[in-house]
Amino acid sequence: MIPVAIPDLGGNEEKYVLEALSSTWISSTGAFLDRFEQEFAPLCDSRFGLAVCNGTAALHLAMLTLDVGPGDEVLVPSLTYVATANAVRYVGATPVFVDVEPSTWCIDPSLIESAITPRTKGIIAVHLYGHPADVDRINQIAAANDLWVVEDAAEAPLAEYKGRRVGSLSSIATFSFFGNKVLTSGEGGAVTLSDETLLQKARTIRGQGVDPHRRYYFPVIGHNFRLTNIAAAILCAQIERAETILAQRQAVFDRYESLLANAPGIGFQPVAAWAKRSPWLFCLTVDADTYGHTRDELAAHLLENGVDTRPFFYPLHKLPPYEAKGANKVDLPNTDLLAGSGMNLPTYASLEPAQIEKICTLIRDFSR
Repeated sequence: MIPVAIPDLGGNEEKYVLEALSSTWISSTGAFLDRFEQEFAPLCDSRFGLAVCNGTAALHLAMLTLDVGPGDEVLVPSLTYVATANAVRYVGATPVFVDVEPSTWCIDPSLIESAITPRTKGIIAVHLYGHPADVDRINQIAAANDLWVVEDAAEAPLAEYKGRRVGSLSSIATFSFFGNKVLTSGEGGAVTLSDETLLQKARTIRGQGVDPHRRYYFPVIGHNFRLTNIAAAILCAQIERAETILAQRQAVFDRYESLLANAPGIGFQPVAAWAKRSPWLFCLTVDADTYGHTRDELAAHLLENGVDTRPFFYPLHKLPPYEAKGANKVDLPNTDLLAGSGMNLPTYASLEPAQIEKICTLIRDFSR
């Protein structure tokens, strides 16, 4: 079986983990945590970085830091992982779903203004499948309406928007280091930001609300969103090889696109002229009328032949916790089309050329 993802742990990961174990600092304090935060922030062209236990906690922390609460609304794309909307709900607010644009698959700036109400507090711009959202346009709309913007960069570390790294383009950015991500620690996440006041607030909330100058004194209700020193050790090793990891994954992307070029009914992720995407999972879309089979039929065929895949995210506006009924029902055609036709192919550094050729041959030969 060729899986969708295998983490790349071929550097100093084991060495650093053993160093953390030897030091006995295995919880939420230690040299590797400090090192990771100091190294990750500049990697994102940001002033500050905070390590957290996962990407969902990073989003939750961002909502708390920005004082989002009951009665508030936050605009989010419907085509994203469910954590984006869940984090809004965690603080008692309401996610308002906006369609994506075909040219980036990210939230459509042209639809944002019409979704804003007096209760809107901000916008979460998801850099979907490694491609940056059009943040300048989103920031302009936000500024004109006194809103904040959060970048959900869980899938897009080191991606670039008009020559600038994601993670530095808004009030707060969030990252995930889940086992299938470009940079991984198994579980883990981070928040990047450049405002020192927001940093101190986020740091306090992350650590149970403890006063940074008075031990065991808790002036606010906080959460335990902390990362372990062991996980940070893995991330420090990942950062050392970040450019190499990107290059190896990009080579996988390039080979897929070369071998599947002009395959009937097979489409690729669009890349804007101003974007440099982060090569997370290779995306393709299946036009059933032209290809002769649906996306799900192709996925079943690949699985029968030893190749795992995964479908695009299910539209959040159609999930039971978020589905609107009657007059409140929303129509998001681009989200629906992509969610029903998109799939991810195996993507990892150790994927062999022969395996990629096998996958592409299976896709081509299954077409009518």
